[in-house]
Amino acid sequence: MRVTLIIPAYNEEKYIQGCLDSVVSLSEKFDEILVVDNASTDNTAALAAAYPGVRVVHEPTKGLPAARERGRIEATGDLIAYIDADSHMPARWLPFAKRFFGTHPLAVSLSGPARYWDGNMLQTLGMRIVWWLTAPLTYRVVGYMILGTHFIVRREALERIGGFNKAITFYGEDTDLAKRLHAVGKVVFKMNFFVYTSARRFKKEGFLKTNFTYSLNFIWPVLFHKPFTPVHKDIREV
Repeated sequence: MRVTLIIPAYNEEKYIQGCLDSVVSLSEKFDEILVVDNASTDNTAALAAAYPGVRVVHEPTKGLPAARERGRIEATGDLIAYIDADSHMPARWLPFAKRFFGTHPLAVSLSGPARYWDGNMLQTLGMRIVWWLTAPLTYRVVGYMILGTHFIVRREALERIGGFNKAITFYGEDTDLAKRLHAVGKVVFKMNFFVYTSARRFKKEGFLKTNFTYSLNFIWPVLFHKPFTPVHKDIREV
């Protein structure tokens, strides 16, 4: 069972090396690592290409789903994993995912919460509390959930639903994906399956505002088949 890791990246020269350092240092290796340069105007592509075993592919259409879809088309793995370029992967992530899919044949995807490697103590604790208060109950009620920061999905399931919805540019794209995957198999969210990611959006836009925006953009695709917020700020440019 081959596993491809895809890292969408738009102007991530400040973060891509930290992400790749965490990935290439894993004792259990991915079969393929693709960095999708999503119309970057900085040194993201060059920095990523310097890593042995990392292949850079280019997607000129700016937008996270467009980058994810380019990665899907280029990938050769039976399982396709995605992680944000500002995230760090724990050593247990890949072994956990492999064991899970090996024992859950009806599951089509696996995701979980994020923890924050650059937040202060209060921010980190606050987000841990928010995750535990909201995610388990929401997942139980709705029946599906994916956090776009990190997830892994069966290639054949992505093919069956026609890949990613490129009509969405950012907010709600992960819930849209989870909803469509739910129609072809079990979409699993586990609280003990996590990555460390940057709290940069919370720092820039505020803890309450960011959580409120993400919450609305989970609810709207579930109920109304579209995101609540059609546009977003690229935090790295704010």
